[in-house]
Amino acid sequence: MESSGLPRCRKCELGDLLPLSDFGSQGAPIHYKAWVCSLPGCGFNIKIRNGDVYLNEPIADGETYTPRMR
Repeated sequence: MESSGLPRCRKCELGDLLPLSDFGSQGAPIHYKAWVCSLPGCGFNIKIRNGDVYLNEPIADGETYTPRMR
């Protein structure tokens, strides 16, 4: 099996950690703001918010997401 080059999940050791990016309040890109396990059942995640690191916060499936009107 080929290696993906992504870090292995620290919790399940089966999935890969996938990097996620976001945009700041002024619209600037924030690369690698979060990392999540590629296996949905695992749920491991690590996030940076306001300079603090958070581990294993609840993950929403987006079902209740309501887009903002601009």
